[in-house]
Amino acid sequence: MYVLDMSTEQTSPGLAVADLPQGKVRYRAAGPASSTSAPVVFAHGLLVDLRLWEPVAERLAAEGVRSYAPSLPLGAHQSPMNPGADLSPEGIAVLVRDFIATLGLRNVILVGNDTGGAICQIMLGGDTSRIGAAVLTNCDAFGAFPPRGLAPLFYALRHPSVIACLEPGLRSAMVRQGPLAFGPLSSTSLDADLTRDWVRPLARKEIRRDLAKFARGVHPRVLLAAASRFGQFAGPVRILWGDNDAYFHNDLGRRLSEAFPHASLATVPGGRTFLPLDHPDEVASEIIAALRETVPCPGPQGTASGENRNDGQCG
Repeated sequence: MYVLDMSTEQTSPGLAVADLPQGKVRYRAAGPASSTSAPVVFAHGLLVDLRLWEPVAERLAAEGVRSYAPSLPLGAHQSPMNPGADLSPEGIAVLVRDFIATLGLRNVILVGNDTGGAICQIMLGGDTSRIGAAVLTNCDAFGAFPPRGLAPLFYALRHPSVIACLEPGLRSAMVRQGPLAFGPLSSTSLDADLTRDWVRPLARKEIRRDLAKFARGVHPRVLLAAASRFGQFAGPVRILWGDNDAYFHNDLGRRLSEAFPHASLATVPGGRTFLPLDHPDEVASEIIAALRETVPCPGPQGTASGENRNDGQCG
């Protein structure tokens, strides 16, 4: 795979930009650059950004673990992708793989939530040469892509013109925090300013175009195809599942834990979709456990800004 040299620019404190073939992707790196632990790469879901992972990244950093949280082009991103970019679910999986390669990371602990968990599954069913382990929290899986309760929303999001009609209503905090938007995803009250930031980019036609590209590619066959190849991944996979999720039911977590050769399942009582925000201690603990189970590569495991350009793998 051709790996672009990474260029970074500071967009706000702690943020950098990776210049990928698909476009510019903002990300935040946390934790010591000199860490010898395997690097952690996060994948968030639809209509949220890298801030979903901040509480988890802070806890990992305190343990000396370096992590990377990109803002994926799933509707809350600030910079539109290139017009010709493949932003289907499979295309986003390639984008994350390109992100990992461009930063020169190896033996990565891949961590996914919500739609980001679906992206991780596609990656685990493909080229896993840079992935050492995975942690999946409440997310789409198997034929639930999208889950039945969210199917009408995904159908609407296929059309940029429909997104444009929905966007003005989402300016209301009452609507955003309510039962038809972010409300059911969290067991606590989400910060209204944060959710406003998440939907603000939808006012731009290029962002609506990007989101519609992704939504048009969502179909059960995508994750069913990925699941048929889970057996090829020999690394540890830890499943952490909130047991009070309106969309991603407990059975999905159990089935995921049974589909990989080396997987475990833990539950969070009362947890909903946004475990990284609501239960960051539990998520961080599962990641630390995955790190301990992962066979280490010799030497530094990879850092940002091209600091480690060793693109070799373990062994």
